[in-house]
Amino acid sequence: MKKFVVFLLFTSLLASGYAKPYVSGSYQINASKNAVLHNSIGLRYLEEHCYYAAVQEFKIAISLNPNTQSASIAYNNLGRTYMELGFAEQAQDCFERAISLYGLNFEYYKNLANCYAKLGKAKEKIAVYRDESNPLNKVMLGLLYVMSGDKRAGMITLDSFCMSEPDLIITGGVREYLRDLTLQQQKQDK
Repeated sequence: MKKFVVFLLFTSLLASGYAKPYVSGSYQINASKNAVLHNSIGLRYLEEHCYYAAVQEFKIAISLNPNTQSASIAYNNLGRTYMELGFAEQAQDCFERAISLYGLNFEYYKNLANCYAKLGKAKEKIAVYRDESNPLNKVMLGLLYVMSGDKRAGMITLDSFCMSEPDLIITGGVREYLRDLTLQQQKQDK
């Protein structure tokens, strides 16, 4: 009986097919890939309305890859989550950081303008963004005009931006927004 048990143990070891896992000598943990993963998990939580879990995932993504374009995406997503939670002040900081890290995404500007409108700061911020030292201020200025109710001035400002900066990546998004605004205006006029 003992011989049979020993035989079973020996054959089970041989038949198990155990192999050492392959580990390359230069295996590295890639923080930027992990940041993308955590941002994706945060987006899933945001879709499922698990806002506090989404906040944590976006914060992890930012901490893994700070001061990059990837972090700007996570900051924007974090700001959107804060807006869903009703924390517009925290969202404002997130949107401003997203723009400072990558200022050519039109969605960031729209989110920040909506945040200013929710906080009641749209008219106050118009004076700040009238500074023409940065051409991208025109984008924010136009959006703030629209948010404060002066669609005509907003459309003129955004159109002026498109004419002066036709080759920027953000210009396509601004043109699309202007097209939508024009269609809304035409429906209202009918």
